[in-house]
Amino acid sequence: MDAETRSHLFEPFFTTKEPGRGTGLGLATVYGIVQQSGGHITVDSEPGQGATFTIYLPQIEQAVESLESATSDVRPTCGQETILLAEDEAEVRELAAEILQQAGYTVLQAEHGPAALRVSLRHEAPIQLLLTDVVMPGMNGRELADRLRQVRPGLQILYMSGYTDEVLGRHGVVDSSIAFLQKPFTADALLQAVRGALEPFPPA
Repeated sequence: MDAETRSHLFEPFFTTKEPGRGTGLGLATVYGIVQQSGGHITVDSEPGQGATFTIYLPQIEQAVESLESATSDVRPTCGQETILLAEDEAEVRELAAEILQQAGYTVLQAEHGPAALRVSLRHEAPIQLLLTDVVMPGMNGRELADRLRQVRPGLQILYMSGYTDEVLGRHGVVDSSIAFLQKPFTADALLQAVRGALEPFPPA
């Protein structure tokens, strides 16, 4: 990569791929994950020479609790509610939808904010939860939530993102009272976050 490309490498939605090509996880998301972990990421690249990414993470001194013991008491609750899922990354959207559908939820999928508005307009039955990415092209998650609540006042909102607090703050999602799911997430974390956001609507 040349210097101009490297200068934009970690910006949201920046890509050198042709229109219509998938972007995968995205380096902006990687950057956000590393920053959230207290680390730092650098890139060394020249045209025709490939690229080397180096990630620095803080060292911990105490032993880490095993995953099995940490999650042994976790019992994610299934449900029967309808969820509107707005996520511009197809891989993330499809995975989240599959997890939720297997847990008994009805999932309406949308690839961005405007599509979510159209899905909501066509769906005459109640929608209990909007599960939305915060940073999306065209309309961010906070704007989408505000628009939908104008026509669905009882709609619960669960935001998700892999970006840092600084980026989320620019999109209006920093309040500690806001239901939020950090990416990347496990299936259990997703189901727990969804159930927690749906507390006013306990499963039948």
